[in-house]
Amino acid sequence: MHRMKLILSAHNLTLTKAIEDHIVSRIDKLEHLDRYAMDARVCLEHDNCKPTERQFKVSIRLAVPGPDLFAEDYQSDLYAAIDVVAKRIEQQIRKRQGKYITRKQSQAAVSKRKRQESTL
Repeated sequence: MHRMKLILSAHNLTLTKAIEDHIVSRIDKLEHLDRYAMDARVCLEHDNCKPTERQFKVSIRLAVPGPDLFAEDYQSDLYAAIDVVAKRIEQQIRKRQGKYITRKQSQAAVSKRKRQESTL
């Protein structure tokens, strides 16, 4: 099994070991949910000019087969922003998997119905 590549970029803030560990723990969870994910691009920004509640911007782009998954959020706390964005990506993964399962089940139901009609 391959490991997902993590690309981290930080603008106007120092990337500490604690921040990096927090991001890696969240990305590992996403990788566990979608084993086909190829890479995750995490961008952290700190903007002193913005209002206090929007100082930290976090965005994640998850490269998966098909359209990439993307989420971003602004918060006053960097860790809270990371958590919110990871949760949004997790929801997108679950939604995509739900659609895939529904499509598979409906295709199976159609083929089963055709087999039953052909035996009659």
